[in-house]
Amino acid sequence: MNVYDDAVSGPLVNTNQLATALHSRRPPVVLDVRWSLTGLVGREAYDVGHVPGAIFVDLDRQLCGPPGTAGRHPLPDPAALEQVLRQAGIHHDDWVVIYDAGDGAAAARAWWTLRWAGLTSVSVLDGGYAAWVASGGDVTQQVPSPEPGDVTVRPGGMPVLDAADAAALAGSGILLDARTPQRYSGQMEPIDPVAGHIPGAVNLPMGELVDADGRLLPADQLRECFARVGVREGTRVGAYCGSGVTAAHTVLASVAAGLEPAALYVGSWSEWVADPRRPIATGSGEQTTETSSQEDS
Repeated sequence: MNVYDDAVSGPLVNTNQLATALHSRRPPVVLDVRWSLTGLVGREAYDVGHVPGAIFVDLDRQLCGPPGTAGRHPLPDPAALEQVLRQAGIHHDDWVVIYDAGDGAAAARAWWTLRWAGLTSVSVLDGGYAAWVASGGDVTQQVPSPEPGDVTVRPGGMPVLDAADAAALAGSGILLDARTPQRYSGQMEPIDPVAGHIPGAVNLPMGELVDADGRLLPADQLRECFARVGVREGTRVGAYCGSGVTAAHTVLASVAAGLEPAALYVGSWSEWVADPRRPIATGSGEQTTETSSQEDS
């Protein structure tokens, strides 16, 4: 029985719960993972103000491996990740609360990474830093210096897909594409060199799983969203996006909905198109055209 079992119910925590926990006898370890593809949000935002006691962790450099043929945000080296988590002061039985700027994607990827690493008491602050500030939560510029933790990274805590797994699941189960409809259909691709989607994948954009403030929808509404694309209890489900960040939010949503966690294709589209032999589909899903990235180049 973990000391936090009564405090942690599901993968989300709200601002009131976090405020109360921060003043408890044993507060959680709080990680600030504010991040953006443009690089405009990160340590600089943390230095301007953050949740008291929060430790900044860089999603790109500390929670993922270096970009390459395995994608833009591949799995981190377990030993390197263990060092990062210990430097953040995390012990094996700590409760860890993670927040980002507010949309939940970066926090979800950090949550997923820690769960993959074997940690079990990990939560995402629903609504992130924006919700914390809006609720009147305390903000500080003081940077804490935690004593080193003793957490041990044990990979395998969350289901993972590679490219072959993702292709197979698209035919035998449900492979969800968490990107926007325009990127899924191939109408536009602002980041990766080839547009389109994995053949057989179903589009479920991240935006359909959150409200106007970036908070996840209630569990019953999330289940309805998943059901609309064919996901039911017992369905084998995987998720991918551009580089495994937004799709981690889909995994978080599946857990918040009370479903089995979707398997994450960590390499996602950025790894898929790195091999020109892999097929590419374009179109809305009902009407698709299949080619290969080699033919499109």
